Amino acid sequence: MGYKLAGYDVIGDCEIDPKINKMYLANFSPKYNFSMNGERSKNWGKLKKFREGQADQILDDLFFYFIQLAKRLQPKVVVAENVEGLLRGNAKGYVNLIIKKFHDAGYKVQLFLLNAATMGVPQCRKRSFFICTRKDLDLPNIKLNFHEKPITYGEFKDNHYKPMNKNTLFYKRWLKRIPKDRNIGDTVKRTENGKISMFSFTFCKDSEVPNTLTASNNPVRFDVPGFISDKDMITIQTFPQDYDFNDMSANYVCGMSVPPIMMERIARQIKIQLLDKVR
Repeated sequence: MGYKLAGYDVIGDCEIDPKINKMYLANFSPKYNFSMNGERSKNWGKLKKFREGQADQILDDLFFYFIQLAKRLQPKVVVAENVEGLLRGNAKGYVNLIIKKFHDAGYKVQLFLLNAATMGVPQCRKRSFFICTRKDLDLPNIKLNFHEKPITYGEFKDNHYKPMNKNTLFYKRWLKRIPKDRNIGDTVKRTENGKISMFSFTFCKDSEVPNTLTASNNPVRFDVPGFISDKDMITIQTFPQDYDFNDMSANYVCGMSVPPIMMERIARQIKIQLLDKVR
């Protein structure tokens, strides 16, 4: 979607998750569609384990299949995206291996850590991006510097929300919130001195840019006792409101994806700074 917004023709896709692939086809009609079902998908995520910052994350060797495909197709530019934590701790060894494989495939690599909040996206979402150019083209290094005005939650929040059950402990904890609390976990830690982990319930505050959406978190409204609406979640991730989620959770899909506007900003600069140089 980001590439299309930047004026590209998207001719195909390759997706390992059959549900995501079905959703993709419900929204787009690519000329080529490859679905990687079967035995391979059963073992997805079980092959390698790397340390990413402070949390363990299962990483598969799909990245290397991706590089092998790039080696065969030899596109002028290759873009790959991954988590922010890929640039910290022991995961750096994994990054170095990725860079080496790209070099072996004939590509020069630049690695960027970008925050969607500086790119016209109403969300603090940091992601790492590999921008790779074919060595034989001798293209210049790309510069990705974004400084767009932050968009706070109060600028677009929905009038509707998902109310909390006021007969629950969760609601009683929400009542104890103070402005400096970033999430319900902060509130619990401050008021109960406990070890209850509720840090995924991040607060959406009118004066701040929303925090990173994940597939498992459920952002909480700071101003009213409730959770943000699906409309808000879709806006925060910069999906169109009429996007067909194909009976899948908007929370899950948005949390697992790159914001289209974030990708549009990158794709547009790739066209201006790189692709237009070789036409």
